[in-house]
Amino acid sequence: MSQSGRVEDYLADVRARQRRVWPREVPAEVVHPQGERPLTEYLAHWSGHCPDRVAINFYGRRIGYAELEDLTARFCGWLQRTGVRPGDRVGVLLPNCPQFVVAMLGILRAGAVHVPVNPMFREHELRHELADAGVEVLVVLDSLRPLVDAVREDTAVREVLVTRMADFLPADPDLPVPPGLSGTGDGAASAGDGAASAWNRALGGARGRDHPADLDALAALNYTGGTTGLPKGCEHTQRHMLYTAATAAAAGGMDLSGDRPDVLLIYVPVFWIAGEDFGILLPLLTGSTIVLLARWDPEAVLRAVERYGVTLMLGTVDNYVELMDHPRFSGAALSSLTQPRAMSFVRKLTPRIRARWRALVGGHSVLREASYGMTETHTADSITAGFQDGDHDLLTEPVFCGLPVPGTDFMVVDEKTAEPLPLGERGEILVRSPSLMTGYWRQPEATARALRGGWLHTGDVGLIDEDGCLHYLGRNKEMIKVSGMSVFPSELESLLARHPDVLSAAVVPMDDPSKGQVPLAFVEPRPGAALEAEQLRAWARDNMAAYKVPVVVCVDALPMTTTGKVKKGELLDRAARIAGANAAPAADRKGD
Repeated sequence: MSQSGRVEDYLADVRARQRRVWPREVPAEVVHPQGERPLTEYLAHWSGHCPDRVAINFYGRRIGYAELEDLTARFCGWLQRTGVRPGDRVGVLLPNCPQFVVAMLGILRAGAVHVPVNPMFREHELRHELADAGVEVLVVLDSLRPLVDAVREDTAVREVLVTRMADFLPADPDLPVPPGLSGTGDGAASAGDGAASAWNRALGGARGRDHPADLDALAALNYTGGTTGLPKGCEHTQRHMLYTAATAAAAGGMDLSGDRPDVLLIYVPVFWIAGEDFGILLPLLTGSTIVLLARWDPEAVLRAVERYGVTLMLGTVDNYVELMDHPRFSGAALSSLTQPRAMSFVRKLTPRIRARWRALVGGHSVLREASYGMTETHTADSITAGFQDGDHDLLTEPVFCGLPVPGTDFMVVDEKTAEPLPLGERGEILVRSPSLMTGYWRQPEATARALRGGWLHTGDVGLIDEDGCLHYLGRNKEMIKVSGMSVFPSELESLLARHPDVLSAAVVPMDDPSKGQVPLAFVEPRPGAALEAEQLRAWARDNMAAYKVPVVVCVDALPMTTTGKVKKGELLDRAARIAGANAAPAADRKGD
């Protein structure tokens, strides 16, 4: 049998298993509530159907769908008057604010390419991304203008539009506004005073003319996190966006008709693709409301959920724990939150944390992992709904990712031959999806390595279980070989998270002269806990195979990237120094 025949037989078997356990509440087919049409036409639909419904609520500044439609049309007009043509790249260097949403949709209406840029970048990172994407027009927050000026001569940027948080902040906010957001960096303006704003002048002009939309044309360059080398631009289209929004909305139990709109609370960065999915695309598809916060603030989140009846929230596990620990926390006040989604970046979701949330908020509010995904696939690739009974999703081999969303396939293959592996065997995860990137921007060799035969070779290691569910174990390069035995950092991190005194843990390989490698765990203790390294190692010996027991280093805090992920590179460097010190002669180590 040919390889293609073996793949089809493999997929037929896996799909049959998946159908047997498919959650009843999730449609098994992709549903586009207003048809497979551009997202900008969805905006026009909601503007006509429910013009006064709140599309964006920014600290009490309510923007209805009709106003949002008009703002995006006027931004489109400004772009066209500035000389932006279809296919040109327009950068958006903004934190969470309504201007980000207006700019993104206005860019799409003009037929240009949206390039979201991390506002936490420094010079080297910003220079690379602007130059790599060939950004010619850039929307930037006033406080970031000096950074842009420092790198501009090394880029193609010819026009910069400056805006301020004050351009959309209400004079009397409903929620506490983070310090420094109420005016410009030099204190020249106050909330609600936008008379001299370049943004307001730009949007005071005429509406633009929509460029005829092509669902398969390049619409966005979403850059990877850059954990291995410099970030790469993933080419995405409106069809990718539409598919992601439709499947993620259905997986989240959202009403696709628009008759019972959800209220989504978003404080994770919307320049980040998961923030874009949940904070822009899902609400736009379903005619729902975004309660948009500039950043994480537990006080503002608690007030927002209670005041606005928030139904869906995306946050890290740490965020949910901080909410429950907050002196103003009231489970009854958060009862509207039927879809709390968690991301286990540092702290892992455990049965204990879930049980505590359920006891406080109610059995209808089940804390669960968001989904498996990556920038290359527009990130919302799996469904974990329906697997929470008995904490099945948390107690099976970590990390449980669940079923693929309708239309997407997972396959686990031998890394060298790309042959499908039997269920339960560990190998490389491949993904095939309608939201799969077209390629890496201007990187044909990297594209050819990643995209082969319609499948994305992720570089992730995982397995598919007897139900056809995906489990993620780690990156290929992160796998640790202890005397020939494979150990995956994600597995150890999940196990260590079950210790009552562990707040978070990150595991990396460390060279060892007798075993080749050993796992090294950097552990952040829970506040107030008197956790010692040898005490945790003793616990580990009782709770995991001997070859998996890590060397433990207790730290005050783990190093984090601007997108909330652990800087494993820094930990690997530290592991190398520790290994070198251990290998040095005793005389050389005196005084260490």
